[in-house]
Amino acid sequence: MASNSEKIQDITEGEKGLKKSLTTRQLSMIAIGGAIGTGLFLGSGSAIKTAGPSVIISYAIGAAIALLLMGCLSEMTVAHPTSGSFGVYAERYINPWSGFTVRYSYWFSLICSIGTEVTAIAIYMKYWFPNIPGYVWIVVFSAVLLYVNATSVNMFGVVEYWFSLVKIIAIVGFILLAFFVVFGTGSHSEIGPQNYVNKGGFFPNGFGGMWFATFISLFSYLSIEMIAVSAGEAKEPEKAVPIALKSAVFRLVLFYILTLALMLMIVPWNFAGNNESPFVKVMDILNIPGAGGIMNFVVLIAALSAMNSQLYTSTRMMFSLSRAKFAPQGLGKLSTKGVPVRALILSAAGVVIAVIFSIVSPDSAFNLMISLSSFGAMFAWFMIFVTHLFFRRKWDREGTRKLPVRMIGFPYLTAFGAILLASVVLSTVFSQDFKSTLTLGIPWLCFITIAYFIWKRTNQQLKKETKKKDKSTIEKVN
Repeated sequence: MASNSEKIQDITEGEKGLKKSLTTRQLSMIAIGGAIGTGLFLGSGSAIKTAGPSVIISYAIGAAIALLLMGCLSEMTVAHPTSGSFGVYAERYINPWSGFTVRYSYWFSLICSIGTEVTAIAIYMKYWFPNIPGYVWIVVFSAVLLYVNATSVNMFGVVEYWFSLVKIIAIVGFILLAFFVVFGTGSHSEIGPQNYVNKGGFFPNGFGGMWFATFISLFSYLSIEMIAVSAGEAKEPEKAVPIALKSAVFRLVLFYILTLALMLMIVPWNFAGNNESPFVKVMDILNIPGAGGIMNFVVLIAALSAMNSQLYTSTRMMFSLSRAKFAPQGLGKLSTKGVPVRALILSAAGVVIAVIFSIVSPDSAFNLMISLSSFGAMFAWFMIFVTHLFFRRKWDREGTRKLPVRMIGFPYLTAFGAILLASVVLSTVFSQDFKSTLTLGIPWLCFITIAYFIWKRTNQQLKKETKKKDKSTIEKVN
């Protein structure tokens, strides 16, 4: 009987054809590119409005969950670098249902996230062109990024690297400017730590506000798991993945928490909202000539970068589903440059969803897209923790090679991460803004489960018919 490691090797063989050309630097930037996007630059405004100054704790809790998740995922990814990633691990270390539901749920989450980013792009462009309908920008920028992703994985890696570099430079510049404003320009009654307790105290909306904002913070950290998916196209995954994961996580924690802490000293929390980036508000309040426009350009690049990463990852996830025979075989076909173009076109469905919402419900489009995209991603995160529990036990029992990377505190920290994540997500049922995460997510899970059993029954029937034909052919020959 084949071991789990050998079974995954079979899947890796089935996903052959992708070009292994992503470098360690590009992998790091892909993770940062996906996670530093709408969640920080626009979503943080919604989080601040929900929690007030205690949003700092919200993002710290979210960071703790992300760190635990990356520990589990890093261990499994180095052992099995494949584009199907955690979907493949769930399929082989738990059962096929897990692999089917995780990959489809995550794919659906990504196409909705694409819609979230492109919706944000339309919001940012209103800063310069308030009279042009948002769907115009959605179509224009989507066409450009589809071209980038359809060309080659190297083109994607180069574009994403520079997109992410712009964001990192901008955030570091913002942090330095904020430090100077808060600590280097003398005393200001309107600026400083006192803003943490003004306007209702550190917990103006109570513990509940802080806890619900943790859910928004998790949305901000989503996409860091993209490194695991891109490992299937990395030059040296055993070396590149651990470095990229560690550097990306610590940079994100630093950027998110430090940025929010400084921002809240400058801008009173009750000024925050989700119709304009709080970064742009800071620049406008400081009256720096042209700074608001510059920052708006940066957040535009951030959204484009995140959308670019999500197009890439959703395409590879659908490619993996096709090669695993969970989706039509045509979606697993590659272009001459090693790109699954058909899977890319299907994954662009998120753009269509965004166009529809931007026309039908422009004011609530952003929060609705967050709710639609969050369940699938959170489900995938939860299943990563669960899969890791199965993975480590089976790996040790089979006596396979020594793991190059090991999650500390196993199994306690793995289980703690799963419980903490589940607690945050389940609590959204009490949130007016994000209760649709579960009210839409649970029916989706039921739907995809039914789809799995229909697929399983159909597949078994096809196998029986194939065996009958083969047997009949052999009898005729004899």
